[in-house]
Amino acid sequence: MRKPEVSEELARRVVAALRRAFDVDLDPSAALIAVSTRDGVDYQCNLAMSLGKRLGKPPREVAAGIVENLELDGVADPPEIAGPGFLNFVLRREWLEQRVAEQVKDDRLGVAETEQPRRVALDYSSPNVAKEMHVGHLRSTVIGDAISRLLRFVGHEVLPHNHLGDWGTPFGMLIEHHLDDPSGDRSDLNAFYQAARRKFDADEAFATRSRERVVKLQGGDPDTLAFWQELVDESTRHFNAAYRQLGVTLTDDDIYGESFYNPYLGEVVDELEADGLTEISDGAVCVFPEGFANREGDRLPLIVRKRDGGYGYAATDLATIRYWTVERGATDLLYVVGTPQAQHFAMIFAVARAAGWLDGVHAEHIGFGSILGADGKVMRTRAGETIKLASLLDEAVAQATEIVAERSELSTEEQQEVARAVGIGAVKYADLSSDRERDYVFDWDRMLAKDGNTSVYLQYAHARIESILAKAGETVENAPVLLQEPAERALALTLLRFSEAITAATSAYAPHKLCTYLYDTAVTFSRFYEQCPVLSAETPELRASRVQLATLTSRTLVQGLALLGIEAPRRL
Repeated sequence: MRKPEVSEELARRVVAALRRAFDVDLDPSAALIAVSTRDGVDYQCNLAMSLGKRLGKPPREVAAGIVENLELDGVADPPEIAGPGFLNFVLRREWLEQRVAEQVKDDRLGVAETEQPRRVALDYSSPNVAKEMHVGHLRSTVIGDAISRLLRFVGHEVLPHNHLGDWGTPFGMLIEHHLDDPSGDRSDLNAFYQAARRKFDADEAFATRSRERVVKLQGGDPDTLAFWQELVDESTRHFNAAYRQLGVTLTDDDIYGESFYNPYLGEVVDELEADGLTEISDGAVCVFPEGFANREGDRLPLIVRKRDGGYGYAATDLATIRYWTVERGATDLLYVVGTPQAQHFAMIFAVARAAGWLDGVHAEHIGFGSILGADGKVMRTRAGETIKLASLLDEAVAQATEIVAERSELSTEEQQEVARAVGIGAVKYADLSSDRERDYVFDWDRMLAKDGNTSVYLQYAHARIESILAKAGETVENAPVLLQEPAERALALTLLRFSEAITAATSAYAPHKLCTYLYDTAVTFSRFYEQCPVLSAETPELRASRVQLATLTSRTLVQGLALLGIEAPRRL
């Protein structure tokens, strides 16, 4: 049977008391139960503050009515009424001990699977064919992968789709460049693309042939398609190398390039026209969704078919929505794409709703900020060029190798494995621990620091616990949990909040909430270890209990980091 989260348990009881006291029905999720920051208080309820005006009573009177009708059944002591009407809860020690003991035996660490699973189409990473992935692709890739892991962990079905840019004018340019120089080196995708771009900009005849080649590509010319497929395959090899290095879960089966939706584009325009949603503007077929205008007040268009009969991003994105909702039955569409695309997605969603493709479907743009250099500008090389993602990850492992080399007891092979886990983990955690909607500054020293909110600190904390458990050398699975000291109690409370952290991170698509929780867990364990000796505990029963707490902490850190796509080496 599913055990409610601690805050959920208190909320359910507060809502029941409110019903008895004032005949008011309220959803438990609106009970305003939060972790308290006050010493000696575990949870705080602000419900009386928000209900006072509605009930026509002073908040303290509402709070008193709740307390008088509250049935806690040993969960907590009767709450104190503080200030203008806050309820301060302190959980009972016996109840805490029992809940922690139950969590020790739970493979899911108290996190229940959802009772209402959704089918989520998740768009993330989405690099461009014929270009290597660069630092700008990092955020979409690692944020999207963490969200995918979190959603799957709580029981949702995730349909990842890597929306590769693999169609349109650039490919006519690249194919023509290849035909001009069939023996040219394509191993450096960026150099190949840049050479084609220079020729396109400087040679009008070449540019004309490139545009004609696009027509052949879209028309299915076999020779043109054959070389296009070579470009896609070569690019995919580069992408997969980056994904393996990052440890993300995307596979070739998740690739849905722009070309995949090409057969649907005509149908999209036909349906929009049949629904009376289109207008002809300057020869192009457009949709003008309501509520979107430029600074001058002119309506903003989505061009679904160009004047020359070609299709742009808007048509492809609409076809994507139509495919995943109509053909694949997705209940949710999530797009992990940079914040500058917010207006584009808002317009796309508006048109899709008007067309009926989002009926009963939740669609959301999960935006994120930029990665900045020390100068506060978008991160680039000293020469002003875009930083290749592979180079960035190689540098991360190299820097981590210097840290790991200090541990002489590790074999050379172990040092390499640990350096990879530390370096890649540091890059991913620095990104995921930041509020995704904000920019953040890329700083090697900070992200590889052994203290502070870094993956290195968490990995060291886990390795330290594993060392303690190895020295303990005993199995204590059925030992009772004893919370006699404040530091033991604080650790127990933190461990019980794992489920709440998962809920917060998943519901807001905010991995940084899980990062904050894991850091708090590691810090709380450190205080526990300083104040409560594990191996030299006063009694065998207390030693066994503290080993239980250490074991549960280790499992929590490992599971939490895994949901972020980060490894936790046992030795570091």
